[in-house]
Amino acid sequence: MSSVAESSTDRQSVVRLLPLFLGGLLGPFGTMVVLPMFPELRSEFDASSEAVSLGFSVYLLSLALFMIVSGTIGERFGRRRVVRLTFIMYAVTSVLCAFAPTLTWFVIGRGLQGVANAFITPLLLAGLAEITAPSRLGAIVGIYSSFQAFGSAAAPFIGGLLAEFDWRYAFYATALLAIVLALFPPPGEPRTGAAVPEIRPLISKRMLLLGIGALSAAAGPIGAAVLVGLKARDELGLSSGEAGVLLFAGGLGAALCGPLWGVVVDRYGMAVSTVAGVITLLVGVIGLGLADNWLALTALWIVVGSVANLIVVVLQASAAVAIPSNRGGAVSGMLAFRFLGHAIGPIALVPVFERASPMLAFTVAAALGLITLAALLKFLGEPVPSTT
Repeated sequence: MSSVAESSTDRQSVVRLLPLFLGGLLGPFGTMVVLPMFPELRSEFDASSEAVSLGFSVYLLSLALFMIVSGTIGERFGRRRVVRLTFIMYAVTSVLCAFAPTLTWFVIGRGLQGVANAFITPLLLAGLAEITAPSRLGAIVGIYSSFQAFGSAAAPFIGGLLAEFDWRYAFYATALLAIVLALFPPPGEPRTGAAVPEIRPLISKRMLLLGIGALSAAAGPIGAAVLVGLKARDELGLSSGEAGVLLFAGGLGAALCGPLWGVVVDRYGMAVSTVAGVITLLVGVIGLGLADNWLALTALWIVVGSVANLIVVVLQASAAVAIPSNRGGAVSGMLAFRFLGHAIGPIALVPVFERASPMLAFTVAAALGLITLAALLKFLGEPVPSTT
């Protein structure tokens, strides 16, 4: 009887938190949705692919830059208020992108979308940590990460489908979702006086270790998708559509496995989950480099993409409890390192793939996971700062 009651409670909890999970989906969806619509954007603005790609790069850069401070600002002025305002900002800037008269205005709109997302993602995670029992935190973060993974994986497919009719529809859709989510912000009221969250705990060895772990993971094994895409197109001769389906399979695997990874983290702990996840990623990424046909590459990418989400769950759950007095600041600090890793990974690894050896590029990506493993284990061994 008790197990039935617990199952019912879990379902009610998931339904109650659904707006926060959907908020986690919005950011990755908004990031990736422009990738399949480059031809339409080139035609609309009479611009080159390089110029149009600024809409993607500027989004990520503004996201990483503002994540350095967004969590602390949200804790100071109240998560509820800040997230509601930034959802509204996301909606307005989505409309700006849709009605942009020139590419310059489109890129400005994308940059402002990135600023808004910098506040949304860490504060939603901090809100989840605030209202979730420690014994259930891994499971809840796992579900949240599934929504993020699904948003990232589905965005190119949905964006491409909508662009068949009008690329603006994708931005109308994100604007509508953001307006609805503004009605359901996370908990967290403004702090004043002595309750103002401190910056000092964020500038510590503990947070630096977590940041290094996030950066090396994102630049290496978690960010291996760019290498998989290159291998699929350049080495195996897949079409753009076939490569897109292959990459989607890994993202879908990550989305489906998120809740499972949350349970794994709750049951076996952060350290065991980190070791098992990183070692599996090391072997899997090396396997991606060795794969010599599309079926092997797809199967391995599903495994790697799925297990990568285990490390994402570890990173996000660790950040949510790293600094109890400033949860939002800790999460946004970790995410700033992570998105920096996503930005520099392709810059470092693509030239290795093209000019040296594809296998060497996959090997370097896997080796970066060793830095992740060492940094996270050291982080987990550091004492949690006092909340007083």
